[in-house]
Amino acid sequence: MSEELERILARLTEPDNAVIQQATAELKQTFKDPAIIPALCAVMTGSQNPQVTYSCSKFCFSFFQNLMRSLIPKLLIALKHLIQADQDQASEAMEVLDELMESEVSIVVPQQSSDFISADVSLSDSLRVKALSCIAVLIKLKSKVTVFPCLYISKFHAELMPLLHGYLSSVNQTKIRKGGLMCMAVLAEGCADHIRTKMLSSMLQTVCRSLSDKNQVVRSAALFALGQFSEHLQPDISKFHAELRSLLHGYLSSVNQTKIVHMTKAFYALENFLENLGQEIEPYLPTLMETMLSALNNAENLKLKELAVSAIGAIANAAKEMLVPYFPPIIESLKGFLTDTREEMRALQTQALDTLSVLARTVGKEMFSPLAAECVQLGLNLTDAVDDPDLRRCTYILFSAVSDVSPDCLDPQLTPITTVMLLSLRSTEGVTAHLEEDKQFVLLDEDDADDEGGEGDAVFDEEGETEVDDRDVAGFSVENACIDEKEDALGEIAFNTGVAFQPFLESSFQQVYELRDFPHEDVRRAAFGAMGQFCRAQHKVWKENPTEANHQALHKLLQVVLPCFLEAVRQDRERQVVMAILESMNAVIKSCQGEALQAPGILAEISNTIKDVLKKKVFPALVARLPLKEDMEENKTIYSCLTFLYSHNPLLVVSHLRPIISAAAAHLLGVKDVDNETRNTLLMLLRGLAQHHTQEFESAVISLPDEQRNKMTMAVTQS
Repeated sequence: MSEELERILARLTEPDNAVIQQATAELKQTFKDPAIIPALCAVMTGSQNPQVTYSCSKFCFSFFQNLMRSLIPKLLIALKHLIQADQDQASEAMEVLDELMESEVSIVVPQQSSDFISADVSLSDSLRVKALSCIAVLIKLKSKVTVFPCLYISKFHAELMPLLHGYLSSVNQTKIRKGGLMCMAVLAEGCADHIRTKMLSSMLQTVCRSLSDKNQVVRSAALFALGQFSEHLQPDISKFHAELRSLLHGYLSSVNQTKIVHMTKAFYALENFLENLGQEIEPYLPTLMETMLSALNNAENLKLKELAVSAIGAIANAAKEMLVPYFPPIIESLKGFLTDTREEMRALQTQALDTLSVLARTVGKEMFSPLAAECVQLGLNLTDAVDDPDLRRCTYILFSAVSDVSPDCLDPQLTPITTVMLLSLRSTEGVTAHLEEDKQFVLLDEDDADDEGGEGDAVFDEEGETEVDDRDVAGFSVENACIDEKEDALGEIAFNTGVAFQPFLESSFQQVYELRDFPHEDVRRAAFGAMGQFCRAQHKVWKENPTEANHQALHKLLQVVLPCFLEAVRQDRERQVVMAILESMNAVIKSCQGEALQAPGILAEISNTIKDVLKKKVFPALVARLPLKEDMEENKTIYSCLTFLYSHNPLLVVSHLRPIISAAAAHLLGVKDVDNETRNTLLMLLRGLAQHHTQEFESAVISLPDEQRNKMTMAVTQS
């Protein structure tokens, strides 16, 4: 049999489609023979044809995998019976699952083998822990297959929402009500689309009702949830702007201003809501600004002033030029804060600089330009007088904003500005260990606990020690006082000031260039963005003063920056960094046009790199997420795209054939409401693959469960 099998497999490699089809039909009949596995092993060890040997190894693997997969249900039945007889022995027997997961986890994953054990509260703790350990390994090795099916949004919400409503109705359980609101807050980010389209009104009503809860801890959680909603559920939540603005403003007016932690959460919700209103903020502007200016002028607590200053920045982002009537009193207050030398003013000064930067970009050049030089001097005075990295970061952002509005006023100060920024880039400050206590919103804090009376012990553990005593380090960040902010600012200042920045361009570029391999992704992202700005700045100088020296300087920059961009696109593992590089490269090419493509071979390199991104990064990510469960219409587009790609680049599609076949089987055979157009498109693709890439197609189909494999074979062979 082995000789006949080898001849059949050899014919599968011939270029004649008729021969391949005949060999495929014969191979199907051969596979029905019980002696097929010994024959495959004999051919695999004895054949001199490497393609035949490879085919045998793939078929053997598929056979063995299917045999093991069919064994798992029987193994689970045996475990269930053993659990009833002896739980200790059952725990030991579960080690077979560990062995299987170590060798071939995909065999175990579809069975979700430990779920029924871990969920049974009547079983012993040791057995349930063993089951949970198996689940943890599965999640680590195959998170998408193990976890994602449990988290389909519609299914997830259908099971979760009744629980949440029950928690929020727990009148005497403060922590439970708080937990329900916190859960809703987190859902706003992860399930934003589903909530916006199907559940926004009901969830918003629930959160708003909780703002009137008698317990401040619950109200704090409701404020946080509302802030999360405002941040992640745009633009739909803005439809409720009248009700929400009135509710939040009334809440701010009624709350005890001595409860600063609580006020912080109220302002957080208000800021996130206002910042996204845009032009619709106009009717509320007088009342809002009256409240904010009153806080600036009359509040005794510096933290409350800081919150008001931050809120003015959010209002400015929405109102833009509509804020002009309130600009003079705002500026007077901010200038007063920035000239105060007291140590306790640092946080307020930092926020004032941030808001001043926002105002520079939003109120219009005519309004801000007369103050530009004074703002620059205020920033320099602060960097000279105060050694605070956060304060310096905000001055760099201010300088960048001013360069956009009034670049000329920055020219005389470029020497001290670039000096302090380059020194800051070289420093090592800002490598920070973040503890659990550093989280921005701790909804059960001292102020909140005081209001709970008897529930003040909620911040203690069972041993009587506070959480602070045994806190863990939550993580580290390499911020270096936000190096990325400095890089962004340097690039923008270089572009906006043009010729005036020329004496500082080389030293600035060198310092930023050295940060292209920095461990922190935000620093790398900003470094590549700044390098692109430097190229655009040099091109701008050359266009304004077209000398040979400026032209040579431009090409010297481009010959360093563009290859650096291309290498980073190929090598960097962080999606956000690669996206930023592509955006920066796009801006450079748009700005410099033909000058950017003068170097020999650079155009071909850029084209090939973009193709590689689409084929090696975008395409695999797309295929891995098929089939889409929520949007059936988009599935139609994707399968049309796959068919188009197959006609132009068949090897790309064939290289990802297994996930495509798996998704097609689930979509074509497992869903009833697939329209004829999508079904025909998919069948055309599958038949093309079966005809022209038979070996790969058969290997992918064999890996399917029995029922899907049979249906797939029937669908493809039917005319």
